[in-house]
Amino acid sequence: MTERRTAIVTGGSRGIGRAVAVRLAADGYDIAFCYRSGNSAAAETARLVREKGAQVYHAACDVADHDAVREFVAQATQRLGNVHALVNSAGIVKDNPMVLMPVEDWRRVIDTNLSGTFNFCSSVVFNFMKRKEGVIVNVSSIAGVDGNPTQTNYSASKAGIQGMSKALAKEVAPYGIRVNVVAPGFIETDMTAALPEQVRARALEAIPMRRNGEAAEVAELVSFLVSEKAGYLTGEVIRIDGGVTL
Repeated sequence: MTERRTAIVTGGSRGIGRAVAVRLAADGYDIAFCYRSGNSAAAETARLVREKGAQVYHAACDVADHDAVREFVAQATQRLGNVHALVNSAGIVKDNPMVLMPVEDWRRVIDTNLSGTFNFCSSVVFNFMKRKEGVIVNVSSIAGVDGNPTQTNYSASKAGIQGMSKALAKEVAPYGIRVNVVAPGFIETDMTAALPEQVRARALEAIPMRRNGEAAEVAELVSFLVSEKAGYLTGEVIRIDGGVTL
């Protein structure tokens, strides 16, 4: 049986975060995951993780709050042991054309998506460096690659994740730590399911593969990047988008 290690997954109560938590549990990781709200959804993720034979720790945590993040990481480490992998999946959208965008919507998206990713990375990386092991996968978006109209805040936050991840990858590679980015396209989640049918139809037409992605497919890519199969791969931004950015 594979020796279990510990992975932290942010935004793990639903969508891509849930799929990643369950996939890494199947890979032999015990799972610590956080979420901002939604206790019933979190309980379902915990159940699915335990079905894979993993231990699980979960708690509400505002990823934009640096002190709260450090406390979450400390609790996860105390309960499950040293963290070996971090997957930053938490994120929000607050779309509007820039001319109509409230400053607070800009700040909240940047604080959650970009600063939240920084908060978790900075909370684990020193321990990774001391132990000379660890892997980080940050979830960005094709919006951070090409930009999306009405998503200047979201696109900026996701592009920032990519730049930050590349810089961090260079900093920590000498310590045996890898940092990579996954940039999903249109993935079927609760968030995308709530979009108007006309918007979904337009998005589908723009995808060369003529289908939306599944959260489980993103989780498979994350699983690969976390594994030793990707042992010589760092600082990359890997798009999983059905060809929409070709």
